[in-house]
Amino acid sequence: MPLMVFWDVDHTLIDNGGVSKEIYADAFARLAGRPPMHPARTEGRTDRRIIAGMFQDHGMEAPPWSEADQALQAAGRGREADLQRRGRVLPGVTLALRAVAEEPALISSVLTGNIAANARVKLGAFELDSLLDMEVGAFGADSDDRADLVDIARSRVAAVRGLPLRTPVVLIGDTPRDVEAALDSGVHVVAVASGIHGAAELRAAGAGLVLPDLCDIEFLLTHLRALAKP
Repeated sequence: MPLMVFWDVDHTLIDNGGVSKEIYADAFARLAGRPPMHPARTEGRTDRRIIAGMFQDHGMEAPPWSEADQALQAAGRGREADLQRRGRVLPGVTLALRAVAEEPALISSVLTGNIAANARVKLGAFELDSLLDMEVGAFGADSDDRADLVDIARSRVAAVRGLPLRTPVVLIGDTPRDVEAALDSGVHVVAVASGIHGAAELRAAGAGLVLPDLCDIEFLLTHLRALAKP
């Protein structure tokens, strides 16, 4: 049986070097007409929730999402050089993505709080986008609730790649919100302690498997193959 593998982006695949916070600050300034006084609160939130939270933190009414989406796209456009200069691919990621992409039974895409355009900018800056099926997956414009993204991503894979909706799913991410999204959706999760959340915190959120990074590719593949078995 196939397996749908959905990866988080920031702090799971890449360290963005602070570029994400700058994108949110730029988008806020475009929408509010002034720079933010408080930084964006991210930590696994979707872009819809991040932008709404920024306006709430400033005592302002959030703009319509269509306007926020356009501002985020404009703020993220052309940031590849900044990402390359200040960010990095996290340990083991390139080889892990390549190995998963070469497994015929695994569909490998993203489940990220970033809007699609900015996810492509971040992944493209490090040539990771070609190792993922970017036609499917789910993004921050799809819902303000990360758990909703699981069914959205699953439905896209079913529609585009022709897999049954009952195909097993695993999320790979670095925050308690990634873990909670998986548990709330009844799918598997692999937590990676590559961000600000340590292994103990990820286990406390409910992750049964927590990796320090993605360097042990054979272990990861063995685990994913086991999840794909009926």
